[in-house]
Amino acid sequence: MAKKTASRSAAKTAVKKKWSGLGAGAKKTSAKSSARKTIKSKGRVSAAKKSAPKAAAKARSKQRVAISHHREEDFKADGLRAYAKYRDLGIAAASHGLAQAHVIRLQGPCNPDEVSKLHFHDVDFQMVYVLKGWVKTYMEGEGETLMQQGSAWTQPPRIRHMILDYSDDVELLEVILPAEFKTVELKA
Repeated sequence: MAKKTASRSAAKTAVKKKWSGLGAGAKKTSAKSSARKTIKSKGRVSAAKKSAPKAAAKARSKQRVAISHHREEDFKADGLRAYAKYRDLGIAAASHGLAQAHVIRLQGPCNPDEVSKLHFHDVDFQMVYVLKGWVKTYMEGEGETLMQQGSAWTQPPRIRHMILDYSDDVELLEVILPAEFKTVELKA
């Protein structure tokens, strides 16, 4: 029992030193486990590699915390699709345009004449997760796919796709990089 207490105490001290900035300059103890030594040795990076990511990070504005709580009044019909309401999750502002995330409610009933338009987005990354209901999509190279609650998919940059049908209660979580992007509608 004494060994567990001692190792917990040592772990807490190590965490405190790391997060307070004392970890790098503090004395090294010989009580480190072999697993800790292995992890530490795998994590070594040359000085040249360490400076490159820091330079890129400094060029980008510092991100801030974004917290969004569910409120019905936050769903607005001010997004890309006229047949949808969007709840912005504050990611675009917090990341200075690096990414955006929103919850989308497609308004039912589905009207294929309005909804089923082949298009692509000029993005670096796009991911969709079905929170509620279902949506039937078409994606170039995949064909038609029925996505149900709990389904998730990514859409590679510039992939041609469209929505074919959806349930009246569908809700989607969409994450896109960058926050501002161009959508191009294609002729069928």
